Parts: sequence; structure tokens; C-alpha cells
Amino acid sequence: MLQLLFCLSYFVILSSAVSRENFKTCEQSGFCKRNRAMQPGQSPYIALVDSLQVQANSLNIQLLNKNNNVRLKLEVFGLQDNMFRVKINELSPIKERYEIPVGDSLIEEPKLHNINLSQKDKDKVVFTMDSNKVVMSVEPFRMDIYSNEDPVISINAQGLMKFEHYRKKESWLSTTGSSLFSWFTNPFREAPPAENEEEKPEGEEKKEEENAAETKTEEEPDMWEETFKTFTDSKPHGPSSVGIDVSFPGFEDVYGIPEHADTMALKTTKTTDPYRLFNLDVFEYELYNPMALYGAVPLMYAHNEMRTVGIFWHNAAETWIDISSNTADKSVFSHIADFVKGNNEIPQTDTHWFSESGVIDIFILLGPTPSNVFKQYARLTGTTPLPPLYSIAYHQCRWNYNDQDDVKSVDANFDKYDLPYDVIWLDIEHTDGKKYFTWAHEKFPHPEEMIKNLSVKGRKLVTIVDPHLKREDGYSVYTDARDKGYLVKNKDGNDYDGWCWPGSSSWPDFTNAEVREWWTGKFSLSEYKGSTPDLIVWNDMNEPSVFNGPEITFHKDVKHMNGFENRDLHNIYGLYVHQATMEGLLRRSGGKERSFVLTRAFFAGSQRHSAVWTGDNIGEWSHLKVSIPMVLSLNLAGITFSGADVGGFFKNPEHELITRWYQTGVFYPFLRAHAHLDTKRREPYLLPEEHMNIIREALRLRYSLLPYWYTLFYQAEQDGLPIFRPLWVDYPKNKEVFRMDDQFLLGSSILAKPITDQGTTNTNVYFPGRHDIWYDIETYEVYDGGVTKNVAAPLDKIPVYQKGGSIIPRKLRPRRSSSLMYQDPFTLIVCLDQQGSAKGELYLDDYHTFQYRNGEYLLREFTFNNNNLSSKNIDPTGQFNTREWIEKIIIVGYPKNPLNISIKNFSGENSKRLDHKYNSEEKSLTIRKPGVNIADVWTITIE
Repeated sequence: MLQLLFCLSYFVILSSAVSRENFKTCEQSGFCKRNRAMQPGQSPYIALVDSLQVQANSLNIQLLNKNNNVRLKLEVFGLQDNMFRVKINELSPIKERYEIPVGDSLIEEPKLHNINLSQKDKDKVVFTMDSNKVVMSVEPFRMDIYSNEDPVISINAQGLMKFEHYRKKESWLSTTGSSLFSWFTNPFREAPPAENEEEKPEGEEKKEEENAAETKTEEEPDMWEETFKTFTDSKPHGPSSVGIDVSFPGFEDVYGIPEHADTMALKTTKTTDPYRLFNLDVFEYELYNPMALYGAVPLMYAHNEMRTVGIFWHNAAETWIDISSNTADKSVFSHIADFVKGNNEIPQTDTHWFSESGVIDIFILLGPTPSNVFKQYARLTGTTPLPPLYSIAYHQCRWNYNDQDDVKSVDANFDKYDLPYDVIWLDIEHTDGKKYFTWAHEKFPHPEEMIKNLSVKGRKLVTIVDPHLKREDGYSVYTDARDKGYLVKNKDGNDYDGWCWPGSSSWPDFTNAEVREWWTGKFSLSEYKGSTPDLIVWNDMNEPSVFNGPEITFHKDVKHMNGFENRDLHNIYGLYVHQATMEGLLRRSGGKERSFVLTRAFFAGSQRHSAVWTGDNIGEWSHLKVSIPMVLSLNLAGITFSGADVGGFFKNPEHELITRWYQTGVFYPFLRAHAHLDTKRREPYLLPEEHMNIIREALRLRYSLLPYWYTLFYQAEQDGLPIFRPLWVDYPKNKEVFRMDDQFLLGSSILAKPITDQGTTNTNVYFPGRHDIWYDIETYEVYDGGVTKNVAAPLDKIPVYQKGGSIIPRKLRPRRSSSLMYQDPFTLIVCLDQQGSAKGELYLDDYHTFQYRNGEYLLREFTFNNNNLSSKNIDPTGQFNTREWIEKIIIVGYPKNPLNISIKNFSGENSKRLDHKYNSEEKSLTIRKPGVNIADVWTITIE
């Protein structure tokens, strides 16, 4: 009964707006308050030049805090691909500070690059790497980084560095006799050792004296214990936060640090809390504020007309980031006059980063172009592996489809109304009492049969598998983890007991590789009874969500492996969950089949294992609108396979909103409709016919573009470029688009501005590129680049355009799932630029296995120049046999009806004349049935 009452009370909370009082403000966070209270000025840290040690690709030097004589170790590494790494740690910590293991967020130890020391004196240390220069000022310590003699990043320029070293808490209980009297009369003396305390070596005594000195000068509330609401956070190791300021001279705009329900361009936080990165279950989240949400990627880019740079704050603890914009005085840099070309001031964005624990570990990405910084970050944390084709098609989800008959009915109705979809999802109610890896047999008595009935149509089933395990003796997954000692511990060393959907629950310690290996095995067909190779998985609630925990998550003093606390690594816990889940699904097929996992919680590197969605949004216009900048920010931070719940998770959106959300959602890289248990059913076929027909056309547009999407995902795996991208990525010198986040590009060839305001029937679209032209994908109407145009957008219209100069392969035959499109023919859409030229690529393989990594793929390039359209293989390492062929070619922007069109197929060494049709109003030329295999080398000549 207690369990039922608790879950019902939480359900009531879920049905209301976010309760801000459940989540901390900076003022309620001790370390945030301490760090934010610092004022710009003279930093107490100085670099000790005599301690400098220089190697071929790194240097290290000691930093001294003059206020307490504590020493730190600074290491600077030159890295390949135009990057630096800056690490600051305690020189002699009394306890190991947490650092994220290599291979978890970072894919490997970054490859080093030579640096050269060019100056060392009492005031500064200067070293260079290629065209970059780092000037390290000695007193106070700061670092200024130059690229091609231009200042781009400064570290500790405002003097906000703070490193709270580990120390032992002093207590009057450890003093006796005259020493006790002495302690009370002179509280700045060190307390004497207890009688049974062993004599310390000289070095340790000196270290403890330094520790005691800082304790007595810095002691503040919340340093050793902190209370929030009814929760008390014990801090056995005391204060441990690290922070430093990073400035971007010459930059007005910064981006990144998802996840926040906010604009793409980050805003100043002078009058708000800092942006917070702390993975939390925040349902019905508020918009346009810096509150933490489900995931955290501590990556920020700065961009201006000349270059793009970035920093990656490699720390998994709770983190806050303050942002302010001002101007930098010319005296800051010795050659600033050359930089500003006569101007007295330059724009500057100042940021202040601080985390509750860990070390300062900053990767500096020096670009200089947008594509360079994306590749640099990808070199560190990896890219999104090419997903199977079905996963980038349409997913249908609800909490919950009631039983097997319900699943059968939904599947049948999609076919009846000719609506395509690839994956249907089951939420928590499919389990036996919220015990994951089980089935509610009265509702789902024959799960293998249910999955098979879907798979014969090329469809898949998703089941939800959350990390909380019901504490029930008969539940083997829980008892196995308990008996093996695999569960997260509370501060006293016992298994942590919290509340989630099953009631009393425990959580596997996924930070332990042995536990992850154990979890991986649970997805084998022999372990996960009722599953088949066509079942894939969704990890929810993995922040982790703990209904009766502080801020609805773990207590910070719960213990993980090696004695580290959750405060040290909270933000990476969810990554370990979906990493182990994906590995389990891959092993299930012996590593042959690509698979799919969706996660709610994420961290830097999550892109290697899982897709991400933006969590429990609301069926309101404002949430539709904010979904675009949210997904843009995720893509900028490497989380390319991402989207938002179409229709909104909560509430009952009106038909117009649902329709417009589908028209937006078909452009999310991850496309899924989802709805709360308490909402009305809203599958597309239940809507009025007008709206259902419009949604069908939107879904068919998505499916027709799957070859383009698939090619973009392949390219993203290779180079880390965002798929769903802001305009400044492709138009980096156009300041007009730097903060534009209501329209976007898919790759470089499609521009979209979905309608996100109620009752809107026309909208202003900005067409980028002064020398570019854009074509409406339906009417082929032409729009010049560099201007804003008001375009019609009635309910059945999505403002979407193909760039002149591009060639996009599409598949135009409607099918009920992507698997049934495998052998369908292509139509090439050739949109000519102002010079009458165009170019495009197509990647293809078997769409589901890893054989592409063994060379079984094709990468084709199509080129139109001088009235010749040709196809060739641009990656000779890839070879693949396919029956896919070219059915039709549409050339848009062609000036007149040609006399003759012929094709020469170099594979068969033959030439033939082709039929065509010319539309003078649209200026479109349609070439019918070239009849060549997509893998062939051929040229079409137009006379």
C-alpha cells in the first residue's frame, strides 16, 4: 500500500507543472555560491617558474595559492588537430581526485603534438605550436592563447580560479588539556594531534599545515555538510570544487552546453542563475531559463566572422557556467591594435566554469572553421555510428500500448490508412510489476509472436529497460546484482534503497566495468525471455531518477567503485547505462547487426552509443518552438541523433498543433511521437481526415528523403559534422544568421523553416548565401540568397527548400516501412545554381549490418556541368552489389526544352536515347527511366 501511495503521489506531481522548489538554485548550492561570490581581480595563484619542466609535447609547472600556500600542478599538452589540453590538479592530494577514465567520455588518450618553448623569464612563459602561441603570465597566473597572432581564448584573465583542495576537518574534540585552551584562545593555530595519532613524515606534516591554513581562512557554511529541503548531504572529504574563468576576446556569440530549454545562442547570466549541467528528471520543464535538464555536455563554441573556437570541460560532476559579455581593453594584449584595426574596444564573451569536484581538465579547440572544431571534438569523444535505416524512420510510441491486441490494432491501422512507420514502442506497463526484462503475461502472453508479426512487415519493437531494479527476492535480475555486490551503496556502505516506478529500488553501479559486462549479458535471447533479434531498447530514468531523493536523483554521498561518490561523476552515470545496453544488443547478434538504443540522460561521448530525446515536453506551441534550438544545440555538441517527442508528452494538443509538430518532427534526426498515459489517444489515423492526410504527406516526405538522411549520417560518422545544423555552420561569415534558431539546414542542401506559431499561414524565411539560389521542393519556385522573403504556409505547407547547386537522391514510391524500400529505385533531384551546375553524394550499403566497415558500401558522386550529368564512385575502397537503380531524374532550373538526351553507361559501354518532359513554367526537366544501376558509371548528355 505504501508503494502504491508513493507512486500515486509522484504521478500527481507528473501531472502538474514543474515544481521549481524541487531543484536547487545557485544560492542553495554551497559550492556554486562560493565560486560565484568571487569577484574579478587579482588572482592569488602564481606560476613558479623554477618548477617548469618542458618535454617535446607538454610542459608542467607548479601553481601556488599565495593565500594558503597550497600548491597545484599545471600540465599543458599540445595535441594533434590544432588543440591544447590544460590540466590542473593538486600537487599532493590526501585523496585521489576523480578523473573520467580514458575510453568512457574520451575515446582514447589524445594524440600529442610537439610544442616549442620560445620564452621563459620571471614574468612569463611563452610556447608555440604551429601557428598558435600560448602566453603564460606568472603573477597572477593566466594563460592567453593566440591563433595566427590573434587572441582567441584567455584562461583566468579575470582571476576567478578557485581550487578547493582536499583537507581533514578540524574539530575541538581532537584537542585536550592545555592544547584545548590554546585552541580556543587562538583559533588560527593548528589543533594538536590526537594522542594515538602516529607521527607524520615531515612532508605530510607540512601538507596538513597548508590544509589547515586554508580551512581556517576559508571556512564557510555548507563546506562539510549541506542541507536542501529535508535532505542532508554529508561531505566526508569537505569542499572540493574547482573553477576557472575562460574568456573569448573578439567573440559575441557562444553556443553549446546542452541540455537546456533555451535559445541556441547562449545568453548572459548576469541577472539569472548560471547555466547548470546536472542530469535531472525535470518533467514539464520550463522554457528559456538555465535550469538543468536530463543530460550534460560541457562543450562550448565561440564563433565570429573570422573563426570558430571551443572548449571542452572534461568533468562529470555538477557544473555551473556563468556567461557575460563586455569589451576587452586594448591593454590586455600587447598587439591588440592590430587585431581591432583602430577600434578602441573589441567584443568579448566571458565565461566562468565551476564543478563540485574533480580536476580542471580543459580541451581547447582552435578551429579555425566550424567544420574544424566539430572534427576536433569528434577526435576526442567520437562520432555517431551509422545507424540502421529503420531507426531514422518514424517511431510510434505511447505510455502505454495496453496489450498485444492494442499493438496489433495500432499496427493494422497504420497500414489501413497508408501511414508509414517502422518501430512501435512499449513503455513500463508491458513489464511484470515494473521489473525490467520481464513481461506482464496477462497482457503480453506471446511476445515472440507479437514481434514476429511486426518483423514480417520490416518493423521493430522497442521495450523500455530502466536502471532501477525492484527490490524483490523473486526478481532474479535484482537478486543477482545484490548477491554479486553490484549495486550502488549508500554512505554507510549498504545497498542504496530509493523509490522509482517499482517502489523500493536499487541501482547497479554502472561506473564499474564488471557491472556493465554483467548488464550486457542480460540482453542475450536466453536471458531476456520473450525477446527476439527484432526487439530493441529504450533507457529512461537514467539520470538516475529517484522519486524520494534530493532533486529527484541520487544522494550525492552515495558510493561507487573505488570509493568515489556520486558527486564526483553524477553526469556520466546515464552514459554508462546506455553504453552497456548497446553493447548487449550488439553482442546479441555476434557483432554483426547494428542496433538502436534511446537514452534520456547523456554526457559527452553518449553519441557513440545512443540516440537522445529532449525528455518530458508539453503539447504546447511554445514547446514545439523551443524544440528546434534544443535539437540544434544537441547537434552542435555531437549528439547528432536527437529529437523531441512529436505532439508533446504531456497534455492534449489541438489538431493544428499536432499537425504542425509532425511537419517539424520529420526534420528531427530522431523522429518519434510519444504521449503520456493520461492523454487522449492521438495516433495520426485518429485525427480528422484533413489533418491525417497532411501528416501522411509529411511522413512520406521523411521516407522519400531517407537516402539523403542516410548519407548525412554516414558523413557525420566520418567527420563529426552536425546533421541538423544552424545556418552559421555553412555561412560562417554572415553575422545575420549567428543567432537564428527558428530555421535550420539539413546537411548543406536543405533549408527548412517549419511553422511553430498557432494560426500562422505565412512566414518570413531568410535565404542564406548572397550568390546562392533556393528552390521550393514542391513547386520549384526560385528564391535568391541573401534576402528575407515572406512565403505562404497554409496548414498543408512546410516551407522547405533545396539549395541550387545540389543533387539529392530520393525514393518516391510510398511504402509502409523503410525495410520495404531497400530495393526501390532512386529519383535524382538536380537543382542548378546560377552557373547551371550541381553536385551531390549518395552513400548506400545493406542498411543494417556492420559489413560497411569491411568495405561493403558505395559512395557515389553525381555532377552536373556543361549539360552533362555524370555518376562516379568517389571511394574506391567501397564495393557493394545492389539492385537499386535510377528511375527518374528531375533537373530544376533548366532554361529550355532540349532537343535530345542520351546516356552512355560505361559499365555496359552502350549509349541510348532517353525520353524526357519539360515544364516551362517550373523550368524543370524530367528524364524518364535512365535504367542504370545506382552503382554504374554513366554520363547523360543534354543537347
